[in-house]
Order: sequence, then structure tokens, then C-alpha cells
Amino acid sequence: MDEGSILLFMTSGPGTPQRCATPFYMATVVAAMDNQAEIVFQIDGILLMKRGVAEKLVAKEGGKTVLEFIREAKQAGVTMKVCSAALQLHDMTEADLIPECDGVVGAAYMVDRALECTRVLSY
Repeated sequence: MDEGSILLFMTSGPGTPQRCATPFYMATVVAAMDNQAEIVFQIDGILLMKRGVAEKLVAKEGGKTVLEFIREAKQAGVTMKVCSAALQLHDMTEADLIPECDGVVGAAYMVDRALECTRVLSY
């Protein structure tokens, strides 16, 4: 990744909805500022990439759905990938993922990306 790149590790999931919008918003801002942003979903964060979950989830009552935040981030150019171990943890397959997901990655990919990026954030 180029200078100005940010990698976000998203471990929060539907159990903590108040934590589920900000990472997408931050990544969207990063991308809008002509920098690279990537989100990797781990642990319970992967559930946000599961079909049928994000469209029912809001960080604040009356607010936008998490799926709306995901789609805004995607439109801005944010890359979103899921951890292969988290898929197994939640008995999911790639067929369970929403179309906005850019693929499945393993630990080596995540470590390489973290070492390459200007900043790493976790939520």
C-alpha cells in the first residue's frame, strides 16, 4: 500500500452495534482524501459481512443501517476482506458473504498489510 494507507481490523460485531458504523465512516473519509483504506473483518466483525445482518443493524436508533455505511465505504473505494479463521469460527463459507466483500484472507496477508500500512486501527 502507498503512503497514507490505513488498515482497519474490525473485530466488533452485531453484539456491539454502537461500534459498527465508525470504522466504515473513517475508512470512507480516508478514501475520500485519496488514500488507500482497507478493512479486514476478524472474530465477530465478520458477521457484518454476512448476508442479512448489516441491513438490520443500526449504531443508533433512527440512524443509517450498517449496510448503508458499508456501501458508502465501498463506493469511496474501500477494500473489505474477511479472515479465513473467522469464517470457520462462525461456521460460514464465502457463499454467506455480501457482495461488497472483496475476498477471504489468512494471517500472513493480514500481517503483511499491517506492516506495509502507514497506520493500523482496530475496532
